[in-house]
Amino acid sequence: MIFYYDLADPWCWVAAELVNSAFDDGVPEWQPVLMPDAIAAVDMDAVAQHAPMPPRWPEPLPADTHTAMLAATFAKKSGRAVAFSLAAFRQAFAAGRDLGQQDNVLIAAAACELHPKAVLKGIEMRSTRDDLAEATRAARDLGITELPALVRDGRVHQGKPLLDLLLS
Repeated sequence: MIFYYDLADPWCWVAAELVNSAFDDGVPEWQPVLMPDAIAAVDMDAVAQHAPMPPRWPEPLPADTHTAMLAATFAKKSGRAVAFSLAAFRQAFAAGRDLGQQDNVLIAAAACELHPKAVLKGIEMRSTRDDLAEATRAARDLGITELPALVRDGRVHQGKPLLDLLLS
């Protein structure tokens, strides 16, 4: 089971807060992907109805999360994808901080005990960029066109149908 997400998407935040406890057959692997074209228009009222806490919207929305997604990819390499990503989502959508700003990404990294210097080096590494690009290609090859997405038992659940499944 693999959960695909982009830190720019508030619906991915809602899904991220639910996905680890949604299924009896385990916890998914978290896979960051950079897919700004897969992010639907944000209905802020609808997100707020399902958000785990009252949202504070960052400016701009959606943010340019390229650096944050590289940091999530680096965090995954060190076994901290879930902790970093939840911290980053909460920085963006519960605290209203722009993940396009490096300092806000580093705050999320510190929250999961990733050293800022390590994260800065990690996001500059070619292997991190290559891993993010490969994960994004793999998601597209699976037919993922909307986020959030989950591959479970060989089936792709994405967008609103995934959210309906998680919220039920």
